[in-house]
Formats: sequence, C-alpha cells, structure tokens
Amino acid sequence: MVVSISETARLWEKALGKIKAKLNEERSFDYFFANSYIYEINGKELTLVAPNKVAKPVLQNKYFDLIKYALSEVTDDEYVINIVSDDDLAKSAKSVKVADKEVKKENTYFENATIKPDLTFDNFVVGDFNKEAHKAALYVAKNGGTLFNPLFIYSHSGLGKTHLLFAIGNEIKAHRMPNAKILYITARDFVEEFVKFVRAEKDSVSLKDFFNDVDVLLLDDVQFLKEKVKTEEMFFYIYQDLISRGKRVIITSDTQPNELKGIEERLVTRFTQGLTVKIGEPDVDTCIEILKEKIRNNNLDIEKFDANVLYFIAEKFSRDVRELEGALNSLLFTYMNLEGDQKITMDVAIKAVSSIQGGKHVATQLSEQKIINTVADYYNLTPSQITGKDRNAQFVLARHISMYLIRNNIDVPLKKIGDMFGGKDHTTVMSAITKVDKELKTNKQLQEAIQELEKKIKE
Repeated sequence: MVVSISETARLWEKALGKIKAKLNEERSFDYFFANSYIYEINGKELTLVAPNKVAKPVLQNKYFDLIKYALSEVTDDEYVINIVSDDDLAKSAKSVKVADKEVKKENTYFENATIKPDLTFDNFVVGDFNKEAHKAALYVAKNGGTLFNPLFIYSHSGLGKTHLLFAIGNEIKAHRMPNAKILYITARDFVEEFVKFVRAEKDSVSLKDFFNDVDVLLLDDVQFLKEKVKTEEMFFYIYQDLISRGKRVIITSDTQPNELKGIEERLVTRFTQGLTVKIGEPDVDTCIEILKEKIRNNNLDIEKFDANVLYFIAEKFSRDVRELEGALNSLLFTYMNLEGDQKITMDVAIKAVSSIQGGKHVATQLSEQKIINTVADYYNLTPSQITGKDRNAQFVLARHISMYLIRNNIDVPLKKIGDMFGGKDHTTVMSAITKVDKELKTNKQLQEAIQELEKKIKE
C-alpha cells in the first residue's frame, strides 16, 4: 500500500519534531533535516530525501538510528529506510503509474540522461583562465542561428567543462527555447547505447531516428569515442544530420580537436569548423572565489573559515576543481560539527583533510604552512615575505627559522622545503638549517624565539 503525499508530509513533520527535541543542535538540524522530506512510503519501505549531497552520507551514517527512532515513535511501526538525494531520484528508472495500473517506461535510449538544474551561468565562477570559454558558451546559449556550431570546449579534467554544458542547457531551456529537447550525454553513454542498438536490445526507434527530435546535443568527453570505428560511423551520421538541420551541438574534450588520437579525420575536421575554446588552469585567486561561492551556496558563514585555510586549499588544488570541491566538502562536514564560535583554522583543516584521498600528504603540507604562518605572525611579516626572494635581513632570518622548524618538526625532505621557498636548492636549505642550529648554541634571543615558536606550533 502506497501512502499519500499529504499523509507522508504530516508524518514526517511529526517525526522532525521528535528529531529536533532529541538532537538539541539548532545548526545541525537546520542543515541536515530542515529541507528533507519523505518521497514515498510503499508497504514497509520508506524513501527519505536528504536536503543536499553533503547531508545524505551524514543522515546515513550519523543520524540513521535517530531517524528510525522518530519514525517508530510517530507510526508505531518499523520501516526499511532508504536515504537518497534528489540526484538519485532523477537517475532512478522508476515505473510510471497510470489509473492505478503500472506501465513500464518505453525501452528507449539514454533513459537516465538529465541536466543538473543547479549548474548555471550564475554560479559559474569566471577568471582569466576560463573567460573565453564562458563568453562563447553564453553566446551560444543566448543566441540562435548556426554561428559557432559546433562549440568545442577543451581542458584538463575537473576544470568546469561539464558545468558549462549544463549551464548552456539550463539557459536555453529557461530563457530561449522552453520546449526544446536538450540531451546531455557522455561519449561513454553513446558507446553503451550503440552496443545495445547493435545487439538489438532496444525495442523502440533506431538510434539514428532517436536524434531526430533533439534540438541541442551536449556531448561530454568526446575523446572516449577513439578507436571505436563503428560507433564513430554512427556518431558521424547523427552529427552531420544535426548540423545540417541547424541544431546546436556543444562538445567537450580533454584535448583540442587536432590532438584527438584515434578519432576519424573527417570527424576531427568537422569539430574545427565551429569555434574551439580552451579552459586553462585556474589561478589561486579564482580558486578562492570558487571556494567562497560554494560556501555561500550552502548557506554557511564564510567568516567561520580562516582566510589562510582557503588560500592554502586553493593553492594546493588549483589544477583540478573537482579535487578542490572534495577538499572543501571535508571542511564543510567539519564545519557542521563546530561548537560555539569555533572557526575552521589551519589545525581544524589538517584534521579535516586527513580522511580524504591523499589527505595525509595535504595534512603535512598544511602543517608546513602553519609553521610559516606562525613564524610570520611572530615577526609581524606576511607568509609571502618569508617564502619570497627578498634579501631583507629580517625576512632572511624568519626564512631560515621556518626551514629549521619544518625540518625538525615534520622531517620534510630538503628538496621539498626548497620548493616551498621559491625553488631553492637543497644545499641552500641545508646551509640555512645548519646556520640556525649553530647560532642556537650561543644566541639566547634566538633560543627563546625558537622555544616560543615550538609551543605555538604545537598548540
């Protein structure tokens, strides 16, 4: 028996009251529970939708027993609880109910294809590295005609190509062609559907005919078509047909068209007939803006994040925005568990990133940065003055002390220390450390400074 929407809403409202009373943490409740809802109760199975992606694993791992308790209290029953996100619902291939009779979806192509509504031009952070690609994508989204068709965007992985594809689709749908059929797929999706088509596993229209109704094709990672001759032939036919009928095609790749290896020359030639734009590597300042944008989008207080933490995360992950987001998600989860006026400091950040892939390495780097920041504060300098090349006597002293403390407290290789200080040779670093070590034997003022700094580092 399926429970009605109004009944599930009333039930969950009561359960939330129980959860809020037990939780007694206003911030955690607001973030993890406030916008959650019951999607469906079918017999003994209950599907609960988390308010955001970050909340889903937290509800599953931290608050599952509390949810189960609250539901049991208000229903006097036990349910098998499935916690999902909105994305999970969009991807699920559920059957459609018509007049109380269950009718399965037609066995068609790209059933799970979807455009993420939250990836738009409004929340795409623009910097020098992606300005050209952003302008081209915005032009294509806002204007009809065949100029810049196809638009070909290339960059390394994780720098925003997919975001631009979704932004184009959302812009066209919202402001120019609300009834347009916009299809976002990856080249891998196309390969999989072609294989099913060849094996006659589909009982709907042919793969070619399926694209007759497509107005805008957003194809991600075209490089995965390489060395798949038959699949490329099918795609060539579809591509040619779309272009000849004035339909929009936007393609992304990890390299420019002329460097696509294993792709037919006739396809490569046609990719270059439109407009090709590159997304470079983001600078640190843009990465910081990306981090700030994502913090704001999660309705969190940006003042709770120390500026030096955001700077360091941005600097270390500037080559890949996905890695940048992964590091930020670890910080966001830590933020959720802060108490009172506690902030995300370097110490808190070190613990946060230790649990992610490569986190131990990043945690070590954070510790290095903490030492440099501590020395900078002690001598009223900036970290960049210490790591720079200025030969001012005070800068040099602080620089040597920082090298000494990093080597003695974290045991970082000399070459790596040199890289942190403008690419200095390991012999230069060794000389600086030896000089401090020798000076410590007779210089009481330096002894006191080192002792004080050692305490601050371990706080």
